[in-house]
Amino acid sequence: MSLSSALFSGISGLNTLGNAMTVIGDNIANVNTTGFKSSRATFQDVLSQTVSTTAGSSQVGRGTSLADIASTFAQGSFASTDSATDLAIGGEGFFVVREPNNTNNEFYTRAGEFRFDRDGNFTTPAGYIVRGWALDPDTGATQGSVGDIMLSSFTSSPSETDELTVITNLNSGSTNNSSGSNTSLSEQWDGNLTTPLGDSNYDYQSTLKVYDSLGDTNDITMYFDRGESTGVWEYVVTCNPSDDERSIFDASSDGGYGMLGRGTITFSSSSGAMQDITFSRFVGNTNGGDPDDMTAAACWDTQSTASDLTNGHFTCTPLFITGGTAMTIELDLGAAHDGTSWANNSLSTSQFASSSTTIFQSANGYGAGDLQSVSVGTDGAITGQYSNGEVIPLYQVALAKFQNQNGLYKVGGNLFKETRISGVPITGTAGANGLGNISSNSLEQSNVDIATEFVKMITTQRGFQANSKIITVTDQMLAEVIALKR
Repeated sequence: MSLSSALFSGISGLNTLGNAMTVIGDNIANVNTTGFKSSRATFQDVLSQTVSTTAGSSQVGRGTSLADIASTFAQGSFASTDSATDLAIGGEGFFVVREPNNTNNEFYTRAGEFRFDRDGNFTTPAGYIVRGWALDPDTGATQGSVGDIMLSSFTSSPSETDELTVITNLNSGSTNNSSGSNTSLSEQWDGNLTTPLGDSNYDYQSTLKVYDSLGDTNDITMYFDRGESTGVWEYVVTCNPSDDERSIFDASSDGGYGMLGRGTITFSSSSGAMQDITFSRFVGNTNGGDPDDMTAAACWDTQSTASDLTNGHFTCTPLFITGGTAMTIELDLGAAHDGTSWANNSLSTSQFASSSTTIFQSANGYGAGDLQSVSVGTDGAITGQYSNGEVIPLYQVALAKFQNQNGLYKVGGNLFKETRISGVPITGTAGANGLGNISSNSLEQSNVDIATEFVKMITTQRGFQANSKIITVTDQMLAEVIALKR
């Protein structure tokens, strides 16, 4: 009789089911743990003993043992939060984080409860730093290799204006306000006066604010007046004379300060559409000789459509007293030169029989701004919103996945560690290579199914009771054997 084997089989059942209950208890304890992945215990039989029978050899089992405790990486549900830096992954990916004091010790997690610390690091609550790529602020493209996500500055640098668009309608019924003095619009400009160009000397004006390289604002004003020829308008591009830092004449008393350039616009007499644009930059004279005033032709640099255009537009070059460097600003009136002729845009300056008005105007560039908030897209791109109205790409969160997720090693703190069994991580951006998408203002909940765990608890408890019964019954049988000598 092999009653002792029955005892040890019962003991193996108790040990194995005890471990199973530990797994169930761990799952239930983490039912509210962010990003937790439940575990499942599986069993296997123990090597059987071969016994001889009349029919030949047979095998008797020796109990059970724990085969594996594997994590279940089923998707957890999402809970909405009020923090834009709370992130959840819909898919197989993991966030990549590193140990605070060890740049080479990386871990992986599904718990996306992140925040920026006082040093600008994007971290977990335990201080592990989230990894990702820096983004080009202009194109949004990733730069370099994976590194720490860290905001080194909470301000955005200023960007100077280099494009200026003014789309107007100029009243075809206007008169030439400068014809009475037989002088052009530019010749009536006097930068020494409080009002360099009187209201009676032009038909219409449009003013825009532009930014220099230091982020300071200055006004650029365009004045328009009907010319002496049919369908031809004069225009000048100006700034406040007191803001003009250019050295344009040896004598500062000359009235040319504030004058940036002049030109003409020719319209079709039948359609009112633009047909031609000319422009001359005012460069002045700093040679100490003639000419000594702005009326001389030598003070003007006539721009050529063959060689002096930028993106099909003429340019002016102001330098403001507020600081910074000389600027080059494209002047877009709603048409671009294609190398042969002017091609009007869908919205362009026109000459119709209605009041002169500005249809559209804009100038790019912006001043310095303070970071107000951040947002995270489904691709993991972190974008900053600044007080100057700019939205600038900052970083992109890195995701990783593994050929064998169950080979990952749990280290606690919602972290996993790569192992030889898991394989090396495949790193990329959300939305690519099956890594899944990222949801902002969300946290992935534990994937523990409490009802399933209760059912497992019941079956495990009953199994434990049954194995206990094996031991008590076997004990009774041994007692009967001992009683045979009486």
